[in-house]
Amino acid sequence: MMKRSVIAAVLLTLASPVAMAQTPPATAPAAAAKPAAPKPAITPTSERTPESLKCSADADTAKLKGAERKKFRAKCMKDAKKAAAAPAVTPAAKKN
Repeated sequence: MMKRSVIAAVLLTLASPVAMAQTPPATAPAAAAKPAAPKPAITPTSERTPESLKCSADADTAKLKGAERKKFRAKCMKDAKKAAAAPAVTPAAKKN
């Protein structure tokens, strides 16, 4: 009888943390909770700009990763936007 009660006590001791771990955590009242901001969706390749695709391809060619890739793409995109915003100068316009 003593042996069974010791075994039962050990089993209850081992099982109690498992039972506690399965209870959901207490949550704050709904009024105090802020709605989570939606994460920006990853843009499919078909919706990316040609400049973005070119800059990514150039970064791939240079085998850049991490911070170096991010810095390279930022500069590349900035340069591409400047080039697109600048008026196209034709050889005929230069002569005048």
